[in-house]
Amino acid sequence: MNASCQLAVCSHMRSLLISFLRTTQPRFTAVRRRHYEALLYRSHGHPNDVIKMEKMTLPDIGAMDVRLRMLAAPVNPADINMIQGTYGILPSLPAVGGNEGLAEVIEVGNQVTTLSPGDWVIPVDAEFGTWRIEAVCNERDLIPVPNDIPLLSAATIGVNPCTAYRMLHDFIQLKPGDTVIQNGANSAVGQAVIQIAASMGINTINIVRNRPDLQNLVQKLKALGANYIIAEEQLHKSSAENILKDVPKPKLALNCVGGPNAAYLVDHLDYGGKLVTYGGMSKKP
Repeated sequence: MNASCQLAVCSHMRSLLISFLRTTQPRFTAVRRRHYEALLYRSHGHPNDVIKMEKMTLPDIGAMDVRLRMLAAPVNPADINMIQGTYGILPSLPAVGGNEGLAEVIEVGNQVTTLSPGDWVIPVDAEFGTWRIEAVCNERDLIPVPNDIPLLSAATIGVNPCTAYRMLHDFIQLKPGDTVIQNGANSAVGQAVIQIAASMGINTINIVRNRPDLQNLVQKLKALGANYIIAEEQLHKSSAENILKDVPKPKLALNCVGGPNAAYLVDHLDYGGKLVTYGGMSKKP
């Protein structure tokens, strides 16, 4: 699946998930809430073909368990890849979709000490299955987050911003004035890279795909702190080469596209610089 198709699938899944979270309510029995709906897949394939809304039984709450109500859950490319069966980590089937999301604690077991009803939490690990209305899990599977930050920020803090932060800190020691170059700069990770790098005093050269509203995107990324934005189609023109003369050669390159685009990043790295690949949207080496 090429990048355009994958983005279309993500858009379709987002629409489905928003409708699901807005319209679906947990089911009650005469004793207590026992059933809920989830977006579940029983085999790998195209999400439109294999994702189904199914009723599931809510487990009883153990002494160390927590009952959650999901508040928001994004759709990331990794979610789609898991459903397709092409991701590096795959849950056992059947599986509930979604690796990231924000939940509110509704009920806690009698030995839970770190969480209380009303707390906001996010999953510790991937494969949690956030595309559901409710869940029961051990308190150790959750990380509390402040409930005075925007809901959508809390729901998307666990994957992309953390990825951006680790890439800027784990592979090479960067200092103010250094340069980072990245493709896929308008992705969620890319935008986080721009903001974190700006806070560190690091220059960013940001490569994006051309589009009719390119200027709107350029303004948005500059508002986040981007120093330079280059459309893929302009990579080998003199204007792009001049940008690379205005700042120190990049010590770090971040690649989520692959193919010739990634080769361009390598060509412009400083001596001793590093290329970090965290995605392959073009499906090319």
